[in-house]
Amino acid sequence: MKTNRQLKFTDRHSSFILLAPYGFLFILFIIIPVCAAIGLSFTYFNTIQPPSFLGLKNYINLFTNDSVFMQYVLPNTLMYSVFVGVGGFILSFFMAWSLAQLTKIPRTILTIIIYSPSMTGGVLLSTLWSVIFSGDKRGLLNALLLKLEVIDDPVQWLQSSKYLMPIMILVALWSSMGVGFLAILSGIMNVNQELYEAAYIDGIQNRFQEVIYVTIPAIKPQLMFGAIMTVVNTFKDGGTGVILSGSNPTPDYAGQLIANHIDDYGFVRYEMGYASAVSVVLLVFIYIMSRVVSRLFSSRDE
Repeated sequence: MKTNRQLKFTDRHSSFILLAPYGFLFILFIIIPVCAAIGLSFTYFNTIQPPSFLGLKNYINLFTNDSVFMQYVLPNTLMYSVFVGVGGFILSFFMAWSLAQLTKIPRTILTIIIYSPSMTGGVLLSTLWSVIFSGDKRGLLNALLLKLEVIDDPVQWLQSSKYLMPIMILVALWSSMGVGFLAILSGIMNVNQELYEAAYIDGIQNRFQEVIYVTIPAIKPQLMFGAIMTVVNTFKDGGTGVILSGSNPTPDYAGQLIANHIDDYGFVRYEMGYASAVSVVLLVFIYIMSRVVSRLFSSRDE
């Protein structure tokens, strides 16, 4: 018969064996690429010649000489993250809470309908939204406005620096109900109903107070997960503006985000060292925002 020490030893090794495939893939596809990007960010690398060491020159140029990054990319990314990140998170919570009030069958149907755009966003961007905002008379929005005599000539919605960012925000919000939304919905559905009963006994008088004092504190882990997923997805998004406008850089850099800046330098100009420096800056932004979110939704007693 095995002793307690032998059982613990066996359990420990079984855990390592089960975690080994995930650990291998995590190191292969996360740790190694991140370390490679950090290393290349200190070099000039054009994918043909060997990397040459530059020190901090790429980072200095990024914040002092790259006018596109400072004037367009950074402000666009911050504005986009506020509207899509914060707005998308609030919208996810509102939609999840609303669906939780329905019965099972309509809730399931509506959940699938709301969640599906997050899985097919890229395809629908190039079909549905491009047709709606097409710049000719056959574009759905132009056709409607021309029929109502609101405009005299078709508007180039996706090529205009005035309209591209608002359209990007609208499309991103429409497709923002992803895994975070499902996590929040699951959390709301599993809140102990006795908490609500006790809250009403203690003096809660309406649904708004119920949400503030019972629902939100009870689903903090799901809210934190949803917020972190929203932050990551928002900062790494670069396909929306490119697919809608059909070019990278976007027209007049109106929809240029950090991810687009990385693609521009990395896969158009083949300045991999500089693109790596931008990607490291993006990684730092995501890390800082994730820490802020974690602090915001962590329990006070932790």
